[in-house]
Amino acid sequence: MGDFIARRPIWSFLIIVFAAILLWLVFAVWPPALEASLGRKRVFLSALFNGITLGALYFLVASGFTLIFGLMRNVNLAHGSLYLMGGYIGYSIGELTGSWLVALLIAFLVVAVVGILMQVLLFRWMEGQDLRQTLVTIGLSIIFADLLLWSYGGDTFQVTTPEWLSGPVELPFIVGLRSSGEAVMMNYPLVRIAILFGAIVVGIAMWLALNRTRVGMLVRAGVDDRDMLSATGVRVQLVFITVFAFGAGLAGLAGVVGGTFQSLQPGEDIKILLSSLVVVIVGGMGSIPGAAMGALIVGLAEQFGSVYMPTYAVMLTFVIMVAVLAIRPEGLAARR
Repeated sequence: MGDFIARRPIWSFLIIVFAAILLWLVFAVWPPALEASLGRKRVFLSALFNGITLGALYFLVASGFTLIFGLMRNVNLAHGSLYLMGGYIGYSIGELTGSWLVALLIAFLVVAVVGILMQVLLFRWMEGQDLRQTLVTIGLSIIFADLLLWSYGGDTFQVTTPEWLSGPVELPFIVGLRSSGEAVMMNYPLVRIAILFGAIVVGIAMWLALNRTRVGMLVRAGVDDRDMLSATGVRVQLVFITVFAFGAGLAGLAGVVGGTFQSLQPGEDIKILLSSLVVVIVGGMGSIPGAAMGALIVGLAEQFGSVYMPTYAVMLTFVIMVAVLAIRPEGLAARR
């Protein structure tokens, strides 16, 4: 993305202008004329922060997806089912133990084990066969969806927010003025802010692991030239199983996160899979910064679309995807 902007000064100028306008909208007191055209500032800021935190959820799902799909070239269209499975497991564990953190950990571990089984029993025997992987994982996602429907029914569930993350927190953003001239500050759910910071920590850790550690070097080398890496004595299958398990576990962890500030119900697996695909295509396959960038763009597009253009909100993310494919087919942050 940096090279793309450097070669096109007009994009640098447009990004700077957009950033300046956004900062003014966030920190300034809106004049009545602006509120008459865009609505109350509180609604705008809510859509902005909801889009950012929704992007954090999409990043947790799509980062595992980009590891499996972008780096390992495994077409796993059952990734959304792993998300929903992790959410249901987290809900059950949370109700049983009363601990949100234990629910996160158990969901991550159980779904990681499912990922190991998928890699060993399925993907290991279908390497390089994209069409077969696609068909098999679509069938697997249908089986998972039916099993979850049989176990939990068609009801809607929500993971209980822990007490230490419940309630709103005041943010330093003015949303209006009282008649006395006193500023009214923005209140926002603490759990969403915590999830945002958690996603940032996960993203930084993943980037460092892939680019600054021996394991990351082995993963990238195995993707580029598996035979040469095997000739050096490295157990490539063990490396790939570990990566697949981690990517699947992230989907399970994201299921608990999504079930905390959204809901868990049949059909969420398809929705989250489509969003992950758009995120990976927009950001670039195999790129952790690209997954973060794509997740932020998709999250903001969905939230602002639902607020300001609800009729066309569903189409907006796909319009963005088509525009990116037309301008930069490899993704915004992918290497050429």
